[in-house]
Amino acid sequence: MVSTIGRIEISPDSLALAHHVAEWMIQAALAAPGPFRVSLSGGSTPKTLYGLLASDEFRSRFPWSRVFWYWGDERFVPYDHPDSNYRMTREAMLAKAPVPPENIYPIPIDGAPDDAARRYERTLQEAYGAATLDPQRPLFDITLLGLGPDGHTASLLPGESVLDERERWVAAVSHGRPEVRITMTYPAIESSQRVAFLVAGEEKAEIFGAIRAGNSRVPAARVRPVGELFWFVDQAAAGGEKVPRRKVARTR
Repeated sequence: MVSTIGRIEISPDSLALAHHVAEWMIQAALAAPGPFRVSLSGGSTPKTLYGLLASDEFRSRFPWSRVFWYWGDERFVPYDHPDSNYRMTREAMLAKAPVPPENIYPIPIDGAPDDAARRYERTLQEAYGAATLDPQRPLFDITLLGLGPDGHTASLLPGESVLDERERWVAAVSHGRPEVRITMTYPAIESSQRVAFLVAGEEKAEIFGAIRAGNSRVPAARVRPVGELFWFVDQAAAGGEKVPRRKVARTR
């Protein structure tokens, strides 16, 4: 269904959600004529999705050679740290699929956080071919996002100054969590042909319901992509709403 916050797709449970998104991503990538850039999210639901993409069911169907992988945010910890989004993605998908190493662009985690953020911004600008984003030419083909119970997405945390950043594409977030984080800002996140929130679990029902009703200004509710906005939600996060007959998500 299409609402004021974008297109909502409800699945029976988190595994069905991940399966649906895997199919959606494959169809979108196959329909693209050239390089395909994806911004990844951390979290348990994306982890299930990444594992599916690398599984026997999907691996041979995905155009790995022309898909380029980036991260929407990262904890400023070593790549082998248990809390690293890069480590999770590598173990779930990148190490199990025929991904060319030169197609993988993790967020730097060395040096000072602000410097690491600027280096990643330059990486994105080099991939994009310009230092200014054009709404008619999105940076990403797909941007995957999660939703925290407090309404944060990526590391756009409630009450933090990064929410007001409109010039930088990537920024360090030094407050709001025990560890420093690096995150893409709204301009980079919104420069996507498709932005997809993956939301699963009963603990997300309250915040998703508020966003869906238009009664929230939490960070996730403020995402306004230049392309399409999707919410892939399981039945628990949708407050137990009955799952409608599946419709194929639109790609373009």
